[in-house]
Amino acid sequence: MALLEVNGVTKRFDGLVAVKAVSFTVEAGEILGIIGPNGAGKTTLFGLISGFLAPSEGEVIFDGARADGFSPHQLVKRGLVRSFQIVQTFAEMTTLDVVTAAALVRRPMRLAVDYAADVLARVGLAGKEHLTPAALSLQDKKLLELAKCVATEPRLILLDEVMAGLTLAETEVPLGVIRELNRQGVAIVMVEHVMPVVMRTARRIVVIDFGSKIAEGAPQEIVENRSVIDAYFGDQLHA
Repeated sequence: MALLEVNGVTKRFDGLVAVKAVSFTVEAGEILGIIGPNGAGKTTLFGLISGFLAPSEGEVIFDGARADGFSPHQLVKRGLVRSFQIVQTFAEMTTLDVVTAAALVRRPMRLAVDYAADVLARVGLAGKEHLTPAALSLQDKKLLELAKCVATEPRLILLDEVMAGLTLAETEVPLGVIRELNRQGVAIVMVEHVMPVVMRTARRIVVIDFGSKIAEGAPQEIVENRSVIDAYFGDQLHA
């Protein structure tokens, strides 16, 4: 049984169909990439899976039980968590405070603080526990977003463009964190526009265009798919 099943999910906003009958599965311990042009419906799809939006049609199954209809915090407690394309921070709190708040999902305060410090070290933010998010570089802000997810002790993380704005060299640190999480058994679904990252990291890729799934397969299959090339890739595979 798959860890996550997205079955014919559709989302309408008045007359606009943002996501149309999308289906795919994610196995436990898998890394799945979701790609597509800007405005294709990828972030809306994440909202439907993570409880921020309710589907107009279809269903989301997580760990064998219906997940649509549950709130985001309920799904986090069940082991499904997401990051955000625009980094979400509490400006007045330190990085340690921010990650401690996430760790409180599963641990009492007396244990959450120490665990949060451990998580910060694991993602590469050791020594920055008492900085506010405003004092962090973009790369470190992205790592903090990852740390918040990790601190909830998830089984599945939805990563929404966690590499956006980083150089290829800067992506190596968050990529290392993602791969280590995956080695520990955490499933990853990543929406990403940085194609070299997706192609090197995901075992399978789903392509969304105008709200619909137009392709699914291994990275090499996606690279060679004419519909995907026409809809999205252009010359960027060779950039």
